[in-house]
Amino acid sequence: MQLKMLLAVFGSVFLAELGDKTQLATLCFAADRECSPWGVFLASSAALVCSSLLAVLVGSQLSRFISPQYLKMGAGAVFILIGIWVLWGALRA
Repeated sequence: MQLKMLLAVFGSVFLAELGDKTQLATLCFAADRECSPWGVFLASSAALVCSSLLAVLVGSQLSRFISPQYLKMGAGAVFILIGIWVLWGALRA
């Protein structure tokens, strides 16, 4: 593997995960005195590894049928739609 590609993937995923729901849920579990911090770390790390594995497996198979450019455009459109949905819900509340 190329170092440049590894750093790009690491940086992208690291920045995308900062402050998201997963990190906030992990923070809440770690703040619970009944939960072991190491247990929370191991469980959340394993969950991220499993979800990443699933994404890699599905993405590698999808790329056989759909152009990566279209996959990126589709993912961007889904993120925009989710953002609109969240904003709509916040404005209605």
